[in-house]
Amino acid sequence: MKPIQLVDLRSQYHEIKEEVDQAILEIMDNSAFIGGSHVKGLAKELEDYLDVKHVIPCANGTDALQIALMAINAKPGDEILTPSFTYIATCEVIALLGLTPVFVDVDPDTFTIDPIDLRKKITSKSTAIVPVHLYGQCANMDEICAIAKEHGLKIIEDTAQAIGAKYTGAHFTKSAGGIGDIGTTSFFPSKNLGCYGDGGAIFTNDDDLADYIRKIANHGQSKRYYHDIIGVNSRLDNMQAAVLRIKLRKLDEYARRRQAVAAHYKERFAHLAEISTPVVAAWSTHVYHQYTMKLHGVDREGLQAALTEQGIPSNIYYPVPAHKQKGYDHYYDSSKDKLEITDILSAEVLSLPIHTEMEMDQLEHITNTILSYIKK
Repeated sequence: MKPIQLVDLRSQYHEIKEEVDQAILEIMDNSAFIGGSHVKGLAKELEDYLDVKHVIPCANGTDALQIALMAINAKPGDEILTPSFTYIATCEVIALLGLTPVFVDVDPDTFTIDPIDLRKKITSKSTAIVPVHLYGQCANMDEICAIAKEHGLKIIEDTAQAIGAKYTGAHFTKSAGGIGDIGTTSFFPSKNLGCYGDGGAIFTNDDDLADYIRKIANHGQSKRYYHDIIGVNSRLDNMQAAVLRIKLRKLDEYARRRQAVAAHYKERFAHLAEISTPVVAAWSTHVYHQYTMKLHGVDREGLQAALTEQGIPSNIYYPVPAHKQKGYDHYYDSSKDKLEITDILSAEVLSLPIHTEMEMDQLEHITNTILSYIKK
């Protein structure tokens, strides 16, 4: 049995090695490192794949979120509604820009932003909603879009964990990231569509927003050396774009492989009261960036130790939600607000290995180890 990893990038690379090596050698030979044909090609291919009008590549997923917030011209003190149960980058950029993150609780089954709590948190200072399509499936965008329309709010989708997922609403089917005003994603290596370094992208169907986003990402200039606004320096390099173009052609197949792993876990754990396997929302496909289950009456640290002893990695996404982080707790008043589901999930969730190169003997070893621990 091969060593088990949370994400096996080496095995995935070997499957596409010939294409990747050839593309990188060509770039080295041409010495076109910044910008270049692969960056333009990736943008066009992602536009086609996601069925959006504009894709603007950038340096990473955090930059994508920051630029998106800059593009809606939110002002210091404006409130941005987002879940606390997410990776910190979502909240980080809000605070970095002098905006106020307003933490919203999540649904206990899908782990995505709860529309009922979202509605309760809207004030006269609310400017935008940043729903996070967590672990690989979409938030309830029909409800979120209705709330945003009612209150005149912008929607910036954080699609870092769900690129390739499809959302089927009451009147449309769209790709994750192509539903709100702006979508963002990360191409961090472990992502379903990941490069071999850092990378990100921003999506929109609004022509004016797209022009503004391009300007922000390029030092505030649309013409070289003429800076109309304050911007940033955020670009995807040609090598990373070349890798992403190769992987994009395989993204749906990668999702199917992850879904097969998830199906195996679900079948093996279906009879256990101690484990709740991931719920797939009726409105979304699930591309399983993470396989995150809930534990009931199980010593999570003890289970992790037992897995580690058997050479099985696991992780907790996320042990401390944003509203309890030292750098962000001043945005949250526990005497006035309770994020009950968020707090429960942080104590219950555990993520197992899931990636495109998993083999049956690895899956059997993982599931047998967990079953043995629970039954002992």
